[in-house]
Amino acid sequence: MAGTAAHGPQNSSSGDVKVAVDLDGLPSRHLDWPDCRNARDLGGLPTGDGRAIRHRALIRTDSPHRLTEQGVAAVHAYGVSRVIDLRRDVECERAPSPFAGTPLHCHVPVQNPADPDHEWLTLAEIYTAMLDLRPKLFATAVAAIADAPPGGVVVHCAGGKDRTGMVVAMALHLAGVETATIAADYALTEGRLAEENAATLAAISDPRVREIMRGLQPTPPEVMLTTLDHLDSRYGGVASYLERGGFGADRAQVLRDRLVG
Repeated sequence: MAGTAAHGPQNSSSGDVKVAVDLDGLPSRHLDWPDCRNARDLGGLPTGDGRAIRHRALIRTDSPHRLTEQGVAAVHAYGVSRVIDLRRDVECERAPSPFAGTPLHCHVPVQNPADPDHEWLTLAEIYTAMLDLRPKLFATAVAAIADAPPGGVVVHCAGGKDRTGMVVAMALHLAGVETATIAADYALTEGRLAEENAATLAAISDPRVREIMRGLQPTPPEVMLTTLDHLDSRYGGVASYLERGGFGADRAQVLRDRLVG
């Protein structure tokens, strides 16, 4: 995807950044799954009713195609029952998942092959354009979390940032995690991908393309706050948006029961 960094409504504060730091310090957040660079357990994120997301229930990662044998073994040892792959077919062919062809792998792309990348938009605008275009696909992805066999669910795309960020944000919102916390968790990805992002920029010879990519790499909390605000203002909230795609209130309750301890 291409565009420039988004600067959404300033309805977040410096407190959001502090929350991001605090969240990264929660026990068992980072997962050492060689060689994933952005794997973390969302367990421990607080919900608005005083409870929290269960540990080993929902995990977000970058593409697992880099996993070593030890990394694949670590995923199995963690009790994962489903790995939801949000990438397009061509991405899966180019970088196959080590779980492809096994009962764990669940390929649920949230884009059709011909969908535009919206490269002229800001990052937040890219997210909202994707959501507006494919509510059924995003609803299917969230349903794949709710309907997974007992065990942990991994959600990933390529970097574990954009498509993963949106699907995870909607699942956490339905589970009762507050918006500022969701945005703060989203913001953690930037630091985890910093080394890879720098290498990507260094390999781009076209200055214009390099600047476009530079603008897409940051994950400020404002981007996710703007995205969730869009779902509120246009659809009446995450639940109403997902209902348009076929994910109803009964399955939302299944999701909450699964994720919240």
